[in-house]
Amino acid sequence: MQLKDQVIVVTGASSGVGLVTARMAASKGAKVVLAARNEEALKKVTEELREKGYPATYVKADVGREEDVQKIAQKAIEQFGRFDTWVNNAGVTIYGYAMDVAIQDMKRMHDTNYWGVVYGSRVAVNHFKERGVTGALINVGSLFGDRGTIIQSTYAPTKFAVHGWTESLRMELEKENVPVSVTLIHPGRIDTPYNEHATSYLNEHPVHKGMIYPPEAVAEAILFAAEHPKRDMYVGSQAKLLELMGTLLPRLTDRLIEFLMPPTQYANRPALNRNSALYQAGYGLHERGTNTGWIRSESLYVKASKHPILSTMAVIGLGALALAATKRK
Repeated sequence: MQLKDQVIVVTGASSGVGLVTARMAASKGAKVVLAARNEEALKKVTEELREKGYPATYVKADVGREEDVQKIAQKAIEQFGRFDTWVNNAGVTIYGYAMDVAIQDMKRMHDTNYWGVVYGSRVAVNHFKERGVTGALINVGSLFGDRGTIIQSTYAPTKFAVHGWTESLRMELEKENVPVSVTLIHPGRIDTPYNEHATSYLNEHPVHKGMIYPPEAVAEAILFAAEHPKRDMYVGSQAKLLELMGTLLPRLTDRLIEFLMPPTQYANRPALNRNSALYQAGYGLHERGTNTGWIRSESLYVKASKHPILSTMAVIGLGALALAATKRK
């Protein structure tokens, strides 16, 4: 189904990837249902979209509460009669070493990152089954859901859980011939307020450093999956490369992460609010964060994933040219 004919639910829609996705979906003609904990931000975004002539509504919801997730679905049905794509995007992280992070904080992060995805997935699949129509379920994972890391060592397991849940659910639905497209998004480092919303056990302020991708690249992958059944969408070659290295060269990958990762996760300035969005809503309406480094304008890997046949032909062509050049030498 084309976006212009869809009703799309987006969680975590008050900032970052969720906000960009909602705005982009609306601009392409979709009716959008925005959900997050920051009601003030949701209200402003919804008014902004409506002023532009885009149908939109919002629900204040904590995805870590199953009853709140059910309210999101109810609102979509009340307002638009249905929903066609459900995007589980809401998430929060903790910067801190595994042995330092409080168990209570870990559990709270799992409520949002993992259980929020489980609740949303079940609500979406049941809705599609009841309607007897095809639908799209899109879960936002992470490059740290494919490979463990340090400092965000308690965040990675929440995304491993999301990846495992998504793959298992996909197989069960396929076995039962349920016509639901289940896509897992694997973002690399993205320039959003993710670091500003993080709980930090560090003395320094959390950031992304290095090569960073724009939230528009993740939104592009999400909305492509809403129209085209896709198993996985990687945002940034770094996400795919880390997965491959972790599989093929696990010990080398361990050593590289141990050496390279720490200085790329914090800035040389004092940490701000240490519990920014773990237990309450973080600030909203910001698409970008305060990260430093090479912030890309797009993800070529996403572009290639949208046209796999042409991309494969291009790689084969380049390989043939390289081989021919080698033979000439």
